[in-house]
Amino acid sequence: MVNTDHTYWHQQSANNPLFPDIEWNKPEQRSKRGKLGIVGGNKLGFTAPAESYDTALAAGAGEVRVLLPDVLRKSIPTSMTDVVFGASNPSGSLGRDALDELRALGGWATGLLWCGDAGRNSETAIVYSDMLRDYPGTLVLTRDAIDLVKNDTEALVNRPNTVLVLSFAQLQKIFQSVYYPKILTFSMQLMQLVEAVHKFTLTYPVTIAVLHRDTFVIAHNGEVVTMPWDNPMAIWRGQTAARAAAYLLWTPDHPLEAIAASLVPPKQKE
Repeated sequence: MVNTDHTYWHQQSANNPLFPDIEWNKPEQRSKRGKLGIVGGNKLGFTAPAESYDTALAAGAGEVRVLLPDVLRKSIPTSMTDVVFGASNPSGSLGRDALDELRALGGWATGLLWCGDAGRNSETAIVYSDMLRDYPGTLVLTRDAIDLVKNDTEALVNRPNTVLVLSFAQLQKIFQSVYYPKILTFSMQLMQLVEAVHKFTLTYPVTIAVLHRDTFVIAHNGEVVTMPWDNPMAIWRGQTAARAAAYLLWTPDHPLEAIAASLVPPKQKE
C-alpha cells in the first residue's frame, strides 16, 4: 500500500509483502544464491557471528564463511563449518595483520556482513576503515561494527552498496557526524522520520534500516518502506541484518526490495 500523500512511502505488513517476487525468484540451486562473508567476534564473545552464520544459511544464502580473530580458534561451535581466522590484537579482536584475510574474504564473497561483537579496539577500527574504503561490493553493517567506523562516517554514507541496520541512536549520530540539517529525536512522529530518511537517502547512496518505536523503516534512493515490528531482539541479536545480507546476495541491485522481503516471516511466504 502506498501512502498517497507521500508517494515515496510504501507500507508493508507480514500478511501483505510488497515485493513477493524477491522470495519467489530465489535461485533453486543453492550454488547460485551467492556467497556471504561474515566478520565479527572477539575473545569475549562470538555470539553474533555464530547466530548470523546460522540465520544466513536458513534464509537461503548459498555459502557462508566467517572470519574470526584467531584467539577464538579453539572456541567455535561445531555448527560453524566454514571458518577462517585472522590475527588478533592484544584485546582479542581482529588486528592489523588480519587485513589480508579480510580482503581475501571480500574477494571470495558476493557480499559481506559485519555482524558485530567486534570489540572497541582502535586497531580493529583501522582495519575496518581500510576495508571500508577498499572493498567495492555489497556491505551490510550492524551493531558495534557501525560504531567502529564512526570516524569515517562521511565515507560510510557516501559508499554505494552499503546497508546500515542500526539503532535510532546510531542513526542520530550519523546525521550529526555529517552535519545533516535535520535533528532526529526519539519523540518524533513516524512521518517526520520517513521524510528525514527519504531526503537523506536522496543525498547519500547508503541504505538505512532502523527501528523507530514499533516500526521498522527502510530507506534507499529516496524510497521508504515501513513495517510494524514487535521483535526488537531480532535486530539487536543480528538476525535481521543476517537475513537482509542473505537476500541481498541474489538481489544486490535492489536493496530496498530485498531487505523488505527479508523481513516477512517465512511462514507468510509459503
